[in-house]
Amino acid sequence: MRGIGRLLAVLTAGMVASMVVAAIAAVSAKRQLVPVDDPEADEVQLVAIFDQLAFRSDARSFRGGTVDCWFGGGAVDLREATLDPDGATLRMRTIFGGGQIVVPESWRVVNDVVVIAGGVADTRPPEDRPDDAPELRLEGIAAFGGFVITSQLPAGAEQAMFHTPA
Repeated sequence: MRGIGRLLAVLTAGMVASMVVAAIAAVSAKRQLVPVDDPEADEVQLVAIFDQLAFRSDARSFRGGTVDCWFGGGAVDLREATLDPDGATLRMRTIFGGGQIVVPESWRVVNDVVVIAGGVADTRPPEDRPDDAPELRLEGIAAFGGFVITSQLPAGAEQAMFHTPA
């Protein structure tokens, strides 16, 4: 019994230590990462570190970019964006954070995110999308967090996040 108690104590201490290290790394990253969050930008660098993310794109040739959510998160709304003919790649880094990627129903989303105690889930209804459908590729890592891929946000969430009139 004592062995199990000690093992749990060591595991708990390791988890707390990893959270402290991750928080220190997040503060350092927040100082270094400069967001590129122009709605018309074809490549973005979105940052939600100890913060909320509410981004809407209307880019005409969206190629992707990076999304960093460390101890924060929110929504990346790509429904008004037009993908580059070669597709787009979003490189995700989520640590104790995450949110939603909102895409048009017709887009194919390829998930190549490495998951550690988290997840990335496409919650859109399964449907056969044509081979020539616009393709968004997700790459990166989701540790203790992740993203949901959807084609719509609940009305209340959309109004609150993007400050749209009722």
